[in-house]
Amino acid sequence: MAIRQVREIGDDILTKQCKDVPRMTLRTKILIGDMLETMYEYHGVGLAAPQVGVLKRIVVIDVGEGPIVLINPEIVETSGEQTGEEGCLSVPGKWGIVTRPNHVKVRALDQEMNPIELEGEGLLARAFCHEIDHLSGQLYVDKTEDGLHDVTYDNEEDEGEEETEE
Repeated sequence: MAIRQVREIGDDILTKQCKDVPRMTLRTKILIGDMLETMYEYHGVGLAAPQVGVLKRIVVIDVGEGPIVLINPEIVETSGEQTGEEGCLSVPGKWGIVTRPNHVKVRALDQEMNPIELEGEGLLARAFCHEIDHLSGQLYVDKTEDGLHDVTYDNEEDEGEEETEE
């Protein structure tokens, strides 16, 4: 496996439609492994194939419950609403407020090309929507409610300061 270069906003590949994956090949298996390794290296919760320069309908997600691989995913049902901060490995150092469904049902193929159906709420629902949007050439930046903001880090913990409650 290898860490791949993450394409950044402004790269034309991020605006293109991806093609379905008709069958599993060694090349596709390697791509999936590389995508997972890249996502973990950059501390992301999801990564879509076009973000590493490949126009295939593949996404990987891990919201802390183990890796999910979706091939040819489609959203088949949504409900509820959530509004919150969203970022993207292809838009480094930025975040924006985006409203997404709070519950999402997805149909896809797994790594063995077997049909699967997954449901997610909260962060997982957000990740499903965000990554599947990438497969249609859409970035979250077009959905932000108040534009993009610079990521800032709270340094209090890094400086060794302790919080006390009175």
